[in-house]
Amino acid sequence: MRSTLSFLSKAAIVGALLTASAQAQNLTTTLLAQGFNRPVHLTAPPGDTARVFVCEQHTGRVEIVELATGNILTTPFITMTVSTGNEQGLLSMAFHPDYAGNGLFYIARTASSGNTRVTEHQVTANPNVGDSAVLRQIVAWNQPFSNHNGGQIAFGPDGYLYVGLGDGGSGNDPGNRAQNGSDLLGKMLRLDVDIASPFIPPSNPFVGNGSVRDEIWSIGLRNPWRFSFDRATGDLWIGDVGQNAWEEINFQPGSSAGGENYGWRCMEGNHCTGLSGCTCNAGSLTDPVHEFNHSGNCSLTGGVVYRGSAIPALQGTYFCADYCSNRIWSMEHNGTGVVNVAQRQTELNPPGSASISQITSFGEDAAGEVYILEQGGQIWRITQDCGTSAYCVGAGNTSNPTGCTLTSSGSTSMSDNSFSLVVSGAVPNQFGIFFYGPNQTQIVGGNGFICVSGGLFRLTPPAATDVFGSVFRTVDFTAPPMSAGLGAVVPGSTYNFQFWYRDPAAGTAGGATYNFSSGMSAVFCP
Repeated sequence: MRSTLSFLSKAAIVGALLTASAQAQNLTTTLLAQGFNRPVHLTAPPGDTARVFVCEQHTGRVEIVELATGNILTTPFITMTVSTGNEQGLLSMAFHPDYAGNGLFYIARTASSGNTRVTEHQVTANPNVGDSAVLRQIVAWNQPFSNHNGGQIAFGPDGYLYVGLGDGGSGNDPGNRAQNGSDLLGKMLRLDVDIASPFIPPSNPFVGNGSVRDEIWSIGLRNPWRFSFDRATGDLWIGDVGQNAWEEINFQPGSSAGGENYGWRCMEGNHCTGLSGCTCNAGSLTDPVHEFNHSGNCSLTGGVVYRGSAIPALQGTYFCADYCSNRIWSMEHNGTGVVNVAQRQTELNPPGSASISQITSFGEDAAGEVYILEQGGQIWRITQDCGTSAYCVGAGNTSNPTGCTLTSSGSTSMSDNSFSLVVSGAVPNQFGIFFYGPNQTQIVGGNGFICVSGGLFRLTPPAATDVFGSVFRTVDFTAPPMSAGLGAVVPGSTYNFQFWYRDPAAGTAGGATYNFSSGMSAVFCP
């Protein structure tokens, strides 16, 4: 049960809560599979937690990977004929929300003609093989150049198919296509594939507007190479590749009725380009929620919001990257703007000599776990970096001038249930209590420092130091408070531990009669 930890004063607890900051998640990456030829998209059918599907840009193949083993099936799911020039090729795929019932899926590619095609297909009797025969052509649009083809397609929470199209290429959008309502280029489309062509939902924002095509959901995009929907909120995140100075991330709340103008070509990020087509900084434009410049960067790879279960504290975190610098950012949206923007490439680099470079895409499996795709052919899963780390020093006591230290033994794997707390350097033969909480702090308490905050939980029964001032306590994940309730520990949890102990001799000398060990943070694995 939750403990008030009466040995801490009310003022100390309040101070700890006020000064606490959220504990950052320690992340790493593990290799899912390798050997792909320019992988650029990863997705999965709704509810299928056993497989992911990977699009190879220039082979035109969709490969299937078994999640349990990382095995790539010998036979591709489908192979399409594609153009292999520049940014062209097989660019993404999407599964119908009722794929389990109708077997329909959609392919976005640059056809051999060099033009954009989104086509409808169906799985065969073999669930690992799709039919390359086109059932219907959903989108067909000519591309004036071989770059800025966009290429992402995805079903939104409303069941409609969204199609991101770049401005057609070259530089400075020479045809001013992104602001031209009669041209599909430089737009986000929204289509109802459950009705007949031209697949127009009546709720699209420009239906009946003679100057903007009915298919269009939003305008003013340069090259939305990767966009994604937050599966929990319905929010739309668009990674829009910039030109030569600024990369931008656009955000559309799930409550939006569409119709946004994201400002290209008169704006690049939050900056005026000097080009015509719209009025820079006009009130009718929707500004990006985040931008970064080309100081070592070159091209934004838009990402996804983490909604998996393996790392609970990562819920709602959006990941994106830069293709050239290999920088990886994470951020969250608090309803007003982005917060907690951080670079994560150092911690996400795999253990050992491996590294992640030329990031082409982020992907999600059906359970919401997130993957990073490299152009060189490797796919990495973002995982929790489990283990312990020390923080917050222990102050000296009457038996040990260097203070009391808290460490651990055993494993942070919950399935092993072998995690133990180890205290050394405390006062011998004295009463003590182990406690833990979600946040870190360092404020004065007793003769030492309180290092844990944010709601504290006590391990029972109390402990007693031996003649050496040491204590060993085995932690049981199957027993309260760790098994259930507010103090429950689950895979992916990060908790901070400390040991309070009596020091009567210090009270005789005019100090407090108690002290604290150093702090220790632990990240728990499945």
